[in-house]
Amino acid sequence: MVFKTATSLILLPLLFAVLAAGGRTNIYRILESSDYADGICQLMVETHGYSCEEHKVTTEDGYILSLQRIPTGRSGGKRKSPAKPPVLLQHGLMSDALTWLAMSPDESLGFILADNGFDVWLANVRGTNYSSGHTSLSPNDPEFWDWSWDELVAYDLPATFKYVYGQTGQQLHYVGHSLGTLMAFGAFSRHEVLSMVRSAALLSPIAYMGQMPSPLARAAADIFLAEALYWLGLNEFAPGGGPVSKLIADICTTIDCSNLENVITGPNCCMNSSRSNLNHQQPTATKNMVHLAQMIRKGKIAMYDYGNDDDNNKHYGQGTPPEYNMTSIPNDLPLFLGYGGKDLLSDVNDVQTLIGTLSDHDPDKLVLLYREDYAHLDFVYGVNAKQVVYNPLMAFFKLN
Repeated sequence: MVFKTATSLILLPLLFAVLAAGGRTNIYRILESSDYADGICQLMVETHGYSCEEHKVTTEDGYILSLQRIPTGRSGGKRKSPAKPPVLLQHGLMSDALTWLAMSPDESLGFILADNGFDVWLANVRGTNYSSGHTSLSPNDPEFWDWSWDELVAYDLPATFKYVYGQTGQQLHYVGHSLGTLMAFGAFSRHEVLSMVRSAALLSPIAYMGQMPSPLARAAADIFLAEALYWLGLNEFAPGGGPVSKLIADICTTIDCSNLENVITGPNCCMNSSRSNLNHQQPTATKNMVHLAQMIRKGKIAMYDYGNDDDNNKHYGQGTPPEYNMTSIPNDLPLFLGYGGKDLLSDVNDVQTLIGTLSDHDPDKLVLLYREDYAHLDFVYGVNAKQVVYNPLMAFFKLN
């Protein structure tokens, strides 16, 4: 069985299983452990001639998050200016801030925004290699991994927003891809961070996943793959083997796993597979993968289901997990949704369900950008993304 994949930040348990079973991207080299001694600024930003700052943010539950700032473009200029609105970029799952820096400066959104007058901030969620600190826990402690994307909504995103807002004194523009969009939808629906957000651009938006057609992802959810790992005591899910190999091999006896890029993410039209860029797969919590699998099976955007009435009552005061109410997102919040016709993860039908919940949104505050030829990864790694996605995105920001 041969795995060939060019993806690293999609949202589903199956992909992580594939990566752990031996899959490796064919357009990125994997970082060696010694590379983590250098921060992202030194590793990926300053090498291109940009100024960069490393920051640390501590969440209310004790996680110490890494945050990078690119205050000016290559042309320099004043570091702080009211004309430089801050923008926060939030990566997807199994990735980190390198998502926004992996292509050339003319193709990577982080650099493009800096060159176009934005004060760019790059977030890294808990558990990733640059955000592996905690005030009292070690990544070797099972408790360190006791979280799902609920905690990213409740703690990571608010802590990052508050920090950037405190540093700049301005409301933020926000860009999320994949899981980064799910975090935003959860936070906005709970009215978290709304006082600090100016607008949000959500690429490959994930809220509903019940109609997602990816056969591998559905198979993983249907056989309770992530739950099996959780029951085995695997709290941290990191690339590099383990019991996942056998489970994924069993799935691939009935499904063709020879082209994961097409089968899982959809046929990405516009990625340059010959480019040798820097990327690395990042750890996440197995509980997080369980939560995503629950979303696939149930077709709802809800909090983590502990599996029985007693445990749910203990956490939520009710027998079933509360849902995130998308209709509670303020109708006047400027939203830019970019989605693709070939995306098997952010499926068009699921996106239409999401759009339906926003039917009362102020039409002047909701921009929909649909690309028939785009799949999941084209929105962050497409060689033409600047022309077809990022330029409209920046025009949207400048209107808000």
